[in-house]
Amino acid sequence: MRAVVQRVAQASVTVSDNIVAQIEKGLLVFLGISKSDQESDISWMTDKIVNLRIFEDDQNKMNRSLLDVNGELLIVSQFTLYGDCRKGRRPSFTDSASPDDARALYDKFLSFLKEKYTINVQQGEFQAHMRVNIVNDGPVTLLLDSQKLF
Repeated sequence: MRAVVQRVAQASVTVSDNIVAQIEKGLLVFLGISKSDQESDISWMTDKIVNLRIFEDDQNKMNRSLLDVNGELLIVSQFTLYGDCRKGRRPSFTDSASPDDARALYDKFLSFLKEKYTINVQQGEFQAHMRVNIVNDGPVTLLLDSQKLF
């Protein structure tokens, strides 16, 4: 499981000119699921995301988590995080999970977040063409991988 985590002042997702999700201060998470991911990846990834100390404290140091600042989460599925661009010019997506497998883990990921944490969790629309509007705060952008490849 891979995630691009961006600290945002606000973010929203639009599908067919309709806003389907919107948050204020918090984290926008682009989530990619590989064909080797399992339910065990969910716990590691969700814990890492909500506990990342990337919000400023009183001394302007990144020392507070999403939970500490009562921030919101916007989760957007993005299979292209497993795009392999090492060979040729067209990305290969052979490591991405199939749509059915990815949807199952994506839904479990969202359910786990909502059950374990008392935070506002919004989501994009799985497999839809989305327009994601971001007001990146910092900017702060981090990459996470449950297999710890980076």
